[in-house]
Order: sequence, then C-alpha cells, then structure tokens
Amino acid sequence: MASNTPQNTTLDLPGIIQLGMDFGSAKVLLTANEIDLFSVLDADGPGTEPEIRERLGLHSRGTRDFLNALVKLGLLHREDSRYRNTAAAETYLVKGKPTYVGRFLERSNRVLYQAWGGFTESLRTGESQVEGHGDDNMFKHLYRDEAQMRDFIAMMDALNSAVGPVLAESFDWSARKTVVDIGGARGNLAAALVKAHPHLTATVFDLPPVEAAFRDHVDELGLADRISFQGGDFFADTLPTADVIVFGHVLEDWSPERRQQLISKAFESLRPGGVVLVYDPMLDDELSPLNNLLTSLTMLVVTHGGSEYAVEDCQGWMRTAGFARTEAKVLETNDILVAGYKD
Repeated sequence: MASNTPQNTTLDLPGIIQLGMDFGSAKVLLTANEIDLFSVLDADGPGTEPEIRERLGLHSRGTRDFLNALVKLGLLHREDSRYRNTAAAETYLVKGKPTYVGRFLERSNRVLYQAWGGFTESLRTGESQVEGHGDDNMFKHLYRDEAQMRDFIAMMDALNSAVGPVLAESFDWSARKTVVDIGGARGNLAAALVKAHPHLTATVFDLPPVEAAFRDHVDELGLADRISFQGGDFFADTLPTADVIVFGHVLEDWSPERRQQLISKAFESLRPGGVVLVYDPMLDDELSPLNNLLTSLTMLVVTHGGSEYAVEDCQGWMRTAGFARTEAKVLETNDILVAGYKD
C-alpha cells in the first residue's frame, strides 16, 4: 500500500487559515503556466521584476508579489533582484521539453479549478460539475471537438509519461508478446513499453476520433511498425485479443458496475495465461497519501460515478470475472498496480 506522512494533529490558527487559502498557491502556479512565465525566463534569461513585467505585459500592482510567491513555492530563484527558474520549473514547466507537464496544468486551470468551485454541490448531490460528463457519454462529449480532444490527451500524456517507464520495469514482460492499452490515447504508455522491451508489440484501443492524434505521435516516435490503433467503444465493443491488457487511469473514471464490466471484458479477450494490469492511485483509509484522496475527490467533481477505490475492490472485480489469482504492488508514481492472472 502507499505510504503516507503522519497527519498534523496540532494545527494552530495560522495553519488552519493557510489551509483555507491553499487554493491561492494553486492559482499562482496555474497562472504562471498560463502566461508562459517559465518558458519566457528560459528563452530570455533571468530578469528583474520590471523586465519580467514588460516581457509579459503585466501590471505593476501585483507582479512583485506574484514573483515572490513563486519563489516561496520553490519555482523561482531570486538573486540580486533578478528572478530565474528553479531546476524543477526548468525541467517540468518549460514548453518543448520532453518532461513538460504544463498541458496538464493548462487543463487543470480551465476545467478542474472551475469544477472544484462546485465541490460543495458535488458532495451534496454526487453529481459532476462539468457539463456533458454523464456516465455513457463523458469522453464522447469531450472528443466531439478535435482541439478539446487533443488538449485532453496531451494532459494525459503529461500524467502517464512518468508511469510508462515504471510499468515497463515493474512487471515481468519476458514471456509476453502482445499488449493492449485500453484508452491509451496517443500511445505514450505503449511507446514506453515497446521501447523497453523490443520483443513486444502493442495496440492502443480508444475512441475513433483519437486515431489521427495517435498516428501523428507514433509516427514522430518512429514506432508505427510496433504500435497499432484500433478504434472502438470499450463498453460496446469487444476488446482486442492480447497476452496483456492494461487499464491505466481508466477505472477511476467509472462506477463500480462499469469497472466490473470492463474487467470481465478483459478476461474474455485475454489469451490463456494472459494478464490484466490495472493501475490507479488507489485508496486505503489509513495509508493513502493526501494526493490520492484529492484525486478521488476530483473524480467526484468531473465524472459521473468515478472515484478512486480500494485494492481489495479491484481484486474482487478480477475474481468475479474469473481470474485465478491477483497480486498488488505500489509503484513509484503513487499508483498501485493490481495484476489479475488468467489460467
């Protein structure tokens, strides 16, 4: 299970006030990403507050406090009145770098931040705060506009870029030849697996509108001969046959009944001796880190029926589907990987 820092049970009044204002820290980061601050500092070099204000077209009233807040957050260094990116900002927040996670932050700013504004309503009603996110049409609604679709899958790439190499090392792929990534978008995870294990070939199974973005990405990676795309609806259509089927950050989007349906469909499509792999930031009341709980609450405000879930629940869905045995392990990414083995 995931480890957790002991909870602070001695919060004082300033600490409580700070917790109540933590949304401000989030918005400072999201806005810095929105206005390309980190990319500008990378391209143009460190600058004073007036120089940065000039570069970005900001007002004098708030800029110094804004920059100093980013210093306190560990995203900027200030030396001799000049500001520059920290190593973390330079690595993860500069556009064009392979480690860039700003696309995730862009969507967090536009969608998740707004949805959390309705958290109280979601807690009372159990309903999503995002228009069109019904149980059967969430991704179909999201993908009806190509620009919106590409924006969303770029955000997913930012999340799964760290998971792919970890999954490649956390499971024994030596006896497996084929893998299907369900809801695999542009093929980022599949690419990490086939790069690490040259004997593997992969298929991404996702809604048909994703295919053009997949083709662009996989062609750019030079992996079109080893990763294919199959369009379909994973609730309505049969899943591709394979030795391994992966559900990565997929089950969290759906109700328990839908999760059971997907695990059962995977069982039917796996070859004898096949394995289903599920990873999500799963939950344990005592051991789950705060991030996993906040991720689960994000599912509350942006999905219909989605949430994080217990390892034991996932293993139960696998047993009900017919898997002979299961095992679970913690990944370095705060995700938990559950494997189900078919006889």
